[in-house]
Amino acid sequence: MATTDLDKGSSDSAWYPERKKSLYILKQLVTRDFKLKYRRSFLGVAWSVLNPLLMMMVMAAVFSTMMKFSADSIPSYPLYIILGNVSFTLMSDATSQGMGSIIGAASLLKKVRIKRWVFPVEKVLFAIVNFAFSLIAVLLVMFVVGVYPTWTALLLPLFLLYFGMFCVGLSMLLSALSVFFRDVMHLWSVVLTAWTYATPLFYPSEILPVWMMRLENFNPMYHFVNYIRVLLLYRQVPSLLLNVACAACGLIMLAIGVLVFKKTERRFILYI
Repeated sequence: MATTDLDKGSSDSAWYPERKKSLYILKQLVTRDFKLKYRRSFLGVAWSVLNPLLMMMVMAAVFSTMMKFSADSIPSYPLYIILGNVSFTLMSDATSQGMGSIIGAASLLKKVRIKRWVFPVEKVLFAIVNFAFSLIAVLLVMFVVGVYPTWTALLLPLFLLYFGMFCVGLSMLLSALSVFFRDVMHLWSVVLTAWTYATPLFYPSEILPVWMMRLENFNPMYHFVNYIRVLLLYRQVPSLLLNVACAACGLIMLAIGVLVFKKTERRFILYI
């Protein structure tokens, strides 16, 4: 029977210390997903740049021309849209893929002893890799609209730290829940759709009534999207309050995800 690269990697790393073994497998999984995504694709990696660009063009036409959404406080509406879109796509891809990661790895988990947390975390890392390519599209839009990046762009790793913790925690939570309740996988797409329209991605937040703006304070994606817009669109250093909000969202979700995952992972083998 033919062995996969991952199977070979697992056997090659069998004598590694447990931590190094998990990191090795994590790297192999990210590499495998990258190759699978762009295999037999004519555009290949370029699609990760073209996709957000094309989406931005469509949404800018719909929301700024047809629906007349605009605000004087927004330096560039196309950049406002693309920053919201790529950020939300990172969360959506990471959680949607992470949610089914344990179920998808059932055959491997039954054959090889692997730390189970590796699978949802790998999906988040792969989504971050795609996000990095999407930033090329963001950079192109910035030069086209005349909003040039400044030194505040150097704070992007801090944004990814906060956002990454949030996505990892949410992915671990969803991956654990979906093992026992398969309906979670169907319901999550509905939640993402509602979450998309509940977050000011395509429309300026100024059009929201006061009561809705108060609710946005409890929307983690509102804070994360604001953070990257402050860095790249407004080219300012995010306030201490915004940093605290993003860090709190990331840490709280990470703690919840890890707690639920650790409490339930011993029973995964009975349900996958």
